[in-house]
Amino acid sequence: MIRKMQLPLQTLNLVLGFMVWVILSSLIPYIKEDIPIATEQLAWVTAIPVILGSILRIPLGYYANLIGARKVFMISFILLIPPVYYISIANSLADLLIGGLFLGIGGAVFSVGVTSLPKYYPKEKHGFVNGIYGAGNLGTAISTFAAPVLAAKFGWSLTIQFYLIILAIFILINFFLGDKQETKMKAPLIKQIKGVYKNATMWQLCLFYFITFGSFVAFTIYLPNFLVANFGLEKVDVGIRTAGFIVTATLLRPIGGWLADRYHPLKLLMIVFAGLTFSAILLSFAPSIGWYTVGCLTIALCSGIGNGVIFKLVPTFFSKQAGVVNGIVSAMGGLGGFFPPLILATLFKFTGHYAIGFMALSEVALASLILVIWMYYKDKLGLANQVIDHTAEGVMVTDKHGKIVSVNPAFTKLTGYEGEEVLGKNPKMLKSGVHNKAFYQEMWATIENDGSWQGEIWNRRKDGKNYLEWLTISAIKNEAGEVEQYAGMFSDITDYKKNAKI
Repeated sequence: MIRKMQLPLQTLNLVLGFMVWVILSSLIPYIKEDIPIATEQLAWVTAIPVILGSILRIPLGYYANLIGARKVFMISFILLIPPVYYISIANSLADLLIGGLFLGIGGAVFSVGVTSLPKYYPKEKHGFVNGIYGAGNLGTAISTFAAPVLAAKFGWSLTIQFYLIILAIFILINFFLGDKQETKMKAPLIKQIKGVYKNATMWQLCLFYFITFGSFVAFTIYLPNFLVANFGLEKVDVGIRTAGFIVTATLLRPIGGWLADRYHPLKLLMIVFAGLTFSAILLSFAPSIGWYTVGCLTIALCSGIGNGVIFKLVPTFFSKQAGVVNGIVSAMGGLGGFFPPLILATLFKFTGHYAIGFMALSEVALASLILVIWMYYKDKLGLANQVIDHTAEGVMVTDKHGKIVSVNPAFTKLTGYEGEEVLGKNPKMLKSGVHNKAFYQEMWATIENDGSWQGEIWNRRKDGKNYLEWLTISAIKNEAGEVEQYAGMFSDITDYKKNAKI
């Protein structure tokens, strides 16, 4: 029973963590009425919680494997109580920055669930499960919508103190309902990091999450103040619109994970980055509120689906180091939410608009699209190479001039020749002397006319012994119909033929 409760429990934990994480950005229109904050300082106040929320994701993902999600969530919520209270009594910019830094613990708990929950489900459900957990992003929508409403009635200070009560309740819930028997993994953190930090795939996933989750976080903390300053909207209206963005992205996250369980994740990411490129270009033209809404909702759709897809890929590529890789990838996503608001604020200060910032987003998204396409075809090629390397049949590939360019391990086993001994040479070196010139002329005439030849042929091993093989030679042509290479696949049938005669 306890095991079945972990998905809803940990998802609710993430909801609370994200609620706390965005307190400042949700209430900044009210806070700045009491605490003087310059326009260029607003971005720092709202972005500062992202710093610790990103960096701590790496150790929290690791400790989720080491001591279990139950303890990590409880400790995190206990540590959040002092900064939340401190912010509730803040009376200066310095108080907001200091307290806001430690609010990052709320965002850091994300890596706990994506590390813990896959232990409870089969691999084919990991995308959907992590997508459901990721829907805990909804906590940002709850704070963005509810906090301003409460602040209008009770004041922003008392509203923040309400969060203390919720944190205390969840500490008790995790104490009684968290899984004490969760499977633990005790590999040293440094050893796990050394095992993955040179892996190009991990850094590619970091880039993708930097953009998808980063755009989600950035727009979450950037929209409230932007909509008030640029379109003159009412604070409650701004809260509703921002919550709409968050809810859209959040609800699409499990859908992204579900789709990734059923379709090729890299194909889905192609669609995601194409959508982000289009929407960022649209926003760069500083459109009306109507078109601005279209652009923002498209970003919400793409970032939500993309977030779900990426955390299907992490355990697929890194099953043994899932904890630390989840932490690193999610940390990069968090940092993706830290830098854009600061860059946008700086650009606005010097140019008076945000066009350059949005155009930069479109260019990075376009570069990611190209990278995903490259990864997709590299993945397909890698799969083909694995099949060739592990097949029992010998494989030899030559260029169109008959020079050997590739052989597989089975070729070495069957002929005795290592790859470096035959590369660049002509397959004639394998001739047995059994067949006459007319045999080979007829074989190549068939390949030229039909594109392939198949039959029995005697060849000679490195040790000088002849053996009978079943050989298939195929001409590999380009799109223009011209032969680029020849591929031969063969197997030793000498013993088979002897037994057949007996």
